[in-house]
Amino acid sequence: MSDRARFESLFREHYPAVLRFARRRTDAATAEDVAAETFAVAWRRLERVPAEPLPWLYVVAARELSTRRRAAASDRVKASRSADVAFGRDPADALGERDAVLRAFARLSETDREALRLVAWDGLSLADGAKVAGTTRLAFAMRVSRARRRLGAALAAADDPAPPRLSPGPPGHAAPARLPSSPEPTHDH
Repeated sequence: MSDRARFESLFREHYPAVLRFARRRTDAATAEDVAAETFAVAWRRLERVPAEPLPWLYVVAARELSTRRRAAASDRVKASRSADVAFGRDPADALGERDAVLRAFARLSETDREALRLVAWDGLSLADGAKVAGTTRLAFAMRVSRARRRLGAALAAADDPAPPRLSPGPPGHAAPARLPSSPEPTHDH
């Protein structure tokens, strides 16, 4: 198979996935630019594209996104706000459950969110997710596990009713010295 035919096959098969990967991380116009640049890199380095190209393409796209974020940050401080706005465009956000999940997801660290995106949204295995994240499979598996646990805790916290208020109680009864403390959130990194 010629280089051109191999590249065309690679592009047809994986462009939609790379574009979705980028769209989940930035606005639509930038995502198209990132996907185009990802395949430009793939063309220039076609001999380096592995037999299973999707994780490699995701790494290239993630690097391109990172480069663009750094450039935007040097130009303006508001770049992160525009990225946050892009994530809120999903029409299903109006649904209560989805909104609760998105709020809980937003409370996670960027590292936790990225780990969950790679396995849940991008459908990568732990081994492929580890390649994209630039870490070992074991470290990535732990990262995903902790991110899932933190997301579950954030969702549970959102479902908990407000703590009861103390009332002075009947005459002659002292109010408790303090409320029972709730556990402080832990941040495993």
